[in-house]
Amino acid sequence: MRRPRWMAAVALVPIVALTLTACGGDDGAGEAADSKITVSGTAPENPLVPGNTSEAGGGKIVEVLYSGLMRYDSDTGEPVPEHAEKVDVSEDGKKITYTLKKGWKFHDGTEIKAEHYVKAWNYTAYTPNAQQHSSFFVGVKGYEDVTSEDPDGDGPKKAPTPKKKEMSGVKALDDYTLQVEFDKPMPAFQYKVGYSAFMPLPDAFFENKEAFEKKPIGSGPFKFVKQTANSIVLERFEDYQGPKKPSIKTVEFRFGTPESDYDAVRDNNLDFLNNMPPKALVDNVWQQDLKGRSGPSGNLSIQELSFPLYDPKFKDPNLRKAISMAIDRQQISDKIYGGSRTPVKGYGVPNLPLWEDGACGELCEHNPEKAKELFDKTDWGNKPIEITSNADGGHKEWIEAVCGQIEDALGVECKFVPVQEFGVIREMVNNREMTQIYRAGWGADYPHVENFLNPIFRTGASSNDNGYSNPKVDAKLAEADATVDDEEAARLYHEAEELIAQDMPVIPLWSNPYIAGWSERLENVKVGKLTGELDLLSVRIKSED
Repeated sequence: MRRPRWMAAVALVPIVALTLTACGGDDGAGEAADSKITVSGTAPENPLVPGNTSEAGGGKIVEVLYSGLMRYDSDTGEPVPEHAEKVDVSEDGKKITYTLKKGWKFHDGTEIKAEHYVKAWNYTAYTPNAQQHSSFFVGVKGYEDVTSEDPDGDGPKKAPTPKKKEMSGVKALDDYTLQVEFDKPMPAFQYKVGYSAFMPLPDAFFENKEAFEKKPIGSGPFKFVKQTANSIVLERFEDYQGPKKPSIKTVEFRFGTPESDYDAVRDNNLDFLNNMPPKALVDNVWQQDLKGRSGPSGNLSIQELSFPLYDPKFKDPNLRKAISMAIDRQQISDKIYGGSRTPVKGYGVPNLPLWEDGACGELCEHNPEKAKELFDKTDWGNKPIEITSNADGGHKEWIEAVCGQIEDALGVECKFVPVQEFGVIREMVNNREMTQIYRAGWGADYPHVENFLNPIFRTGASSNDNGYSNPKVDAKLAEADATVDDEEAARLYHEAEELIAQDMPVIPLWSNPYIAGWSERLENVKVGKLTGELDLLSVRIKSED
């Protein structure tokens, strides 16, 4: 939801939630005590701490392992109350007060109170704790006091210790009242609080972090059972107080590859796969292999190529623009994915609230002549252009096709250089050790254009992995964030996109919605509009009667 959350190879579909129901399902549990389903997944990059889980593999698990103030509805993608009973926004938009429902518990049986949110949010925001979601608290009053910037980036100097350890704008007024105050109005914040960065943490986390990371204690509809090299197992939390409770007893997330997982779903040896590999999309093979148990799901996600701007060889924006204009996005969609991708000329995707396509303009249009003209202005010479991605993610076909287009347009060799495992790629990205153009992707954490811009392109943001910084972009985004009127905010976000496109730190390619498949065992299958993941609160196992 990513970070960035790297996207697997999937096909374009309308942005609507998929709901295929063989027979009725409701909000109650009641499934057989031994009911279990298996779901395709990838090994989490980090331990399952919500403030530090930012990629898709861990994200799909954290989503059901924890609960928070809000949860995103699988049908609409909109935030709906979970632990929050009441939400009050001040007239000036600078203060939000959440009244919590009483009796909610962590998986260790302790009651969740407002102070658990305060401690968790401050821990995540405090930069010495090195949590990937720290920047999600930008705009909260006192955030600047708990953060500090590294004075020399990757150099030997250390960032100074922040002035304080707690944000002044986050307070527990009593056990069941949480108040958040902002420097300026923050309309998007009400969309954000369903995301993992804002989940509460139990006292056990602060008492023994090492033990917690080995066996996390959440607050969501499922609790942690065990983790192995090949899977993570969760079990239904019987004391979950949410409006919809899961019917299945156990869910196992198995770590395979898109290709092997597709075969397993086809043969009913795996219950759910949220993204089809390229081999299933060619000639729409999936429609026959998984007839009656597959279909498109809504998903707000984008495929991109990112430049490690900390590597001097990528410093020239003309190089980055030339590579963008060398790519024929529609041809890739037609030849690799049967026309199922929608090329985008901006950093959002269709049906994303407050987003309008076109900010990238001609820089995202196929124009080999202009691309060569820009390329010839650089000092790149005859060095090969290399693009890397994890080899286990189903990206080989389209990256090789992109390389072919780059070779044709720019007259230099282009090579796909795969890395065997996803975790290796993420480690290199996080350590800023990339020396090649690398595949990136982003999926919505919440339904708002701000989520596709601030985390990636604002200086020092949580998912600004390539070191991009432009003060004019920062200022424009800050102005948009504080704008209450949606029409005016949309205009400002679009202007920020136009500034980003002129720098081209990341090449936007196409929207990345999902096609899901499942076994014959499942019914009442819903796939979330935001995540493209199976709604574990709705799915049921078919009766054998």
